[in-house]
Amino acid sequence: MRFGTQEILIILVIILLLFGPTKLPQLAKSIGQSVNQLKEGMQKKPEEDEKNREAGESSESSTKED
Repeated sequence: MRFGTQEILIILVIILLLFGPTKLPQLAKSIGQSVNQLKEGMQKKPEEDEKNREAGESSESSTKED
């Protein structure tokens, strides 16, 4: 599903009417911060997974020795 220029303009006008010109900068800032936090979390997740795998492998090897 693709949006054309007219659809995007209509959506932007509706957003402008709902939130008003004074709230839009605050809304955009909060959305930007949320996106940045999401990106940081996604970058940290693989690192944590790798650490957990290494910790899991070492604990498995210690239980196999017993």
